[in-house]
Amino acid sequence: MFEMKIDFPKKITSEVIGYETLIHFYEKMSTIRDSKIEIDFRYNNWFEANLCAIFGAMIEELENKGNEISLINIKNPKDILSRNGFLTKFGVHKPFETYNTELDYKTFSHKQGKSFSSYIDNEILKKQGFPKLSKLLSKKINESIFELYENARTHGECKNIHTCGQYFPSKKMLDITIVDMGQTIKHNVNNYNKTNWSGSDCIEWATQDKNTTKTGTISGGLGLAIIFDFIKLNNGKIQIISSDGYWELRKGTVFKQNLNFTFHGTIANLEFNLSDTNEYILKEEIDLDNIF
Repeated sequence: MFEMKIDFPKKITSEVIGYETLIHFYEKMSTIRDSKIEIDFRYNNWFEANLCAIFGAMIEELENKGNEISLINIKNPKDILSRNGFLTKFGVHKPFETYNTELDYKTFSHKQGKSFSSYIDNEILKKQGFPKLSKLLSKKINESIFELYENARTHGECKNIHTCGQYFPSKKMLDITIVDMGQTIKHNVNNYNKTNWSGSDCIEWATQDKNTTKTGTISGGLGLAIIFDFIKLNNGKIQIISSDGYWELRKGTVFKQNLNFTFHGTIANLEFNLSDTNEYILKEEIDLDNIF
């Protein structure tokens, strides 16, 4: 079996440059088969833990090609990557005590929808400090985030969905990243519309509430209307990366661009503002006859 070593990038963040760096890193290995690959962390000094979802999906793809993956010289990110359970499969046990800032790294199969929904409830919506939501709104936001899982299962036709998150106390922001390595949004949208749009234009089309590549009576869009509205009010952000497309909603403003590298799957990163002291309910929950 052929053996090789590749250096993990120095810094990986939840921004365009961070996503591009991680995608480019994977591209260099994506054609390797039946080999032993050592991923060397000696130069890495920053790796945002929620992005373990992307890294874990990449490792799974490499293993599906007959490769054996090992991680070596993990120093700076070792603490957080052990606390969220990412390093468990590499022989590093999760410590007994944590700082309650990490969200567990999890992999869900296409048959584990209920487990994914429970994960969103327990790790996000019921997280200490999360903005106060009515019971109905909490249910609707869970359903909205669940659509990311459902789209990965039905559109992406992938084996597993990878998730991981992190609370950043200094910013009072909570991130969760959801990843699949199935068919891209660009592929599905262009195939459905018989178009040749860019990756970012395809993502924008898919985010519109009535647009869908699904057939039958299933509702349109990525199913994210509720979460879009909440993130606007919460001053959070959502980022979607698929193929060579990048789309972002941050503080009510949409930004999109085409990337220099191609991700063969879809990444969704949701960031919630935990300094938000507002309480949220749905409009239909307001009884105008009993407001006093």
